Amino acid sequence: MTTTLARSGPPATPVLGNVTLVDLLDRLIGTGVVIAGEVTISMAGVDLVRVSLRALVATAGAALEEAGHG
Repeated sequence: MTTTLARSGPPATPVLGNVTLVDLLDRLIGTGVVIAGEVTISMAGVDLVRVSLRALVATAGAALEEAGHG
C-alpha cells in the first residue's frame, strides 16, 4: 500500500512521490500528531453523554524538543 504525499509552500526538499505506509507513520510520529474527537449521545434533544478526546502521539524526543527540553 502506498500513498502520495504533497506539501504546500516553498519546497526545501521534494516530498512528492510514492511513500509507503511505514514511511508515512514514521514521519507523523517523529514530528508528532494530535488526534481530537468528540462524541455526544442525546435523546429528544437533550445531551445525555459527551465524550471528548485529545491525544498527542509522538516520540519522546519530539515531545521534549517541542517542550524546549531538547
